[in-house]
Amino acid sequence: MKKLDSIPKKDGFWMPGEFEKHSGCYMIWPERPDNWRNGAKPAQQVFAEVANTIGKYEPITMVVSKNQYVNAKLKNLLFHLL
Repeated sequence: MKKLDSIPKKDGFWMPGEFEKHSGCYMIWPERPDNWRNGAKPAQQVFAEVANTIGKYEPITMVVSKNQYVNAKLKNLLFHLL
C-alpha cells in the first residue's frame, strides 16, 4: 500500500458548504446500539424521513451494513442503498 505524504487540503479536497452546488448526498444508516438508544429504531425512522425528504430534490445514497440492508430497504422509497 502506498503511503501518502500529503494532506487532503493540498490534494484538493475540502468540505463543501450545504449551499454549494453538488450532485447528491451521502448518509450513513444508524445501527450501533452503543451510540443509538432503543436499537437505533427511532433514529432509523428519522433518517429515513430525512433521506426521503431530501430525495425529492436530489439523489441520496445511504451507506448501510449487510446486517441492516433489509431493514433500511423496508423504511424507504427514494434513496439508493450502498
